[in-house]
Amino acid sequence: MPPDIYRMFSSRKLILLIALLVTLSITAYVIVVVIPARLAEKAYDGARRIGQDIREALHVTPHITVNNTVVLQQQTPVLELATVTQRFSHRHAWSNKWMGSTKKITINGTFEAKAGFDLNQRFELIITEDRAIVTLPEPQLLSLDLQGDLTFEDDNGLWNRLTAADRSDAINAFTTDARTYARQGGFILDARKHLENQLTEILKAHGKSVEFRYRHVESVRPL
Repeated sequence: MPPDIYRMFSSRKLILLIALLVTLSITAYVIVVVIPARLAEKAYDGARRIGQDIREALHVTPHITVNNTVVLQQQTPVLELATVTQRFSHRHAWSNKWMGSTKKITINGTFEAKAGFDLNQRFELIITEDRAIVTLPEPQLLSLDLQGDLTFEDDNGLWNRLTAADRSDAINAFTTDARTYARQGGFILDARKHLENQLTEILKAHGKSVEFRYRHVESVRPL
């Protein structure tokens, strides 16, 4: 083969080799960098939309993480998220016995209980391709307000007479008993179920299955 033709074929091979290397480099770059970046951006955009939907429903933005990257920080314009508000009637009998004589005050009244979540604790979502792990503090009784419709049934002892201090003690015992009832009743469980239903509906609309985890609260906030 003449030298000129040989050099021409060699040049073509070199050009083809260079073109192949460039094509492989571009393909590798697209596979390794461009596609993962676009998939990540799509995941981050989806997480932001989830955060927006939760904010519109609950007026709270959770701490959202995708692939170990924080997409949204928790934003809490209020310090508590009340998901259940319930009124209930309560009755309590206070009594005092002295030297065989018993005095009694029976109190009836209505309370309004609010149960939900203390947002001083983190409300967090970890989002994967098809799943969301929601971590919340344990729900608790947030407030208990007397509605001002108290009625009293007084029963004096023969020589153990009722006093103004007795009425004050009876009201304190009545409120304490109502608080115990509210914490042991179904309000707190209802608060958990209500929030789980709301979040499940939002996340299901984004194609996510949901797992709920609850962080133990070391101390219950005093009311």
